[in-house]
Amino acid sequence: MLGYKNVERVKPSGLELVDKLVGVQRVTKVTKGGRAFGFSAIVVVGDGNGVVGHGLGKSKDVASAIAKAIEDAKKNLVRIPIIDGTLPHEQKGKFGGAKVFIKPASHGTGVIAGGAVRAVLESVGIHDVLSKSQGSSNPHNVVKATFDALLQLRSAATIAKQRGISLERVFNG
Repeated sequence: MLGYKNVERVKPSGLELVDKLVGVQRVTKVTKGGRAFGFSAIVVVGDGNGVVGHGLGKSKDVASAIAKAIEDAKKNLVRIPIIDGTLPHEQKGKFGGAKVFIKPASHGTGVIAGGAVRAVLESVGIHDVLSKSQGSSNPHNVVKATFDALLQLRSAATIAKQRGISLERVFNG
């Protein structure tokens, strides 16, 4: 979450967070006694009203890996600007080999997104959006690329405040 100018961190207390499981991977470690299996889970939590976070959990069994991932996700919650159930403007995000493009859509469009991007956008509470995921399909990197795009979003009110001008001047020059 570092490197972004206007990121508003959120405390998990008092929020009704819903968790979405993005993916579970079985990891194998070969030892002299044979193979040791572990699991890693990536989870996105959100309140459906602009607050979202993601987390990674690792354990020897699936249930505790998911529980650890949810705890991790609650530690890095951020607020995303939403306008009428969609985004303020289009944005590109990148992390590793994954690239994500998200674009606001008119009311009634729905969430046009695949897998990991869909989980993040639904957790944020965005109802109408178009998106395209390019490059790597690794769910870890796709989730982080989606967060990269979302954290770069700025509402018109934020821009007006940063520039020290009225909201009308932002739109009318």
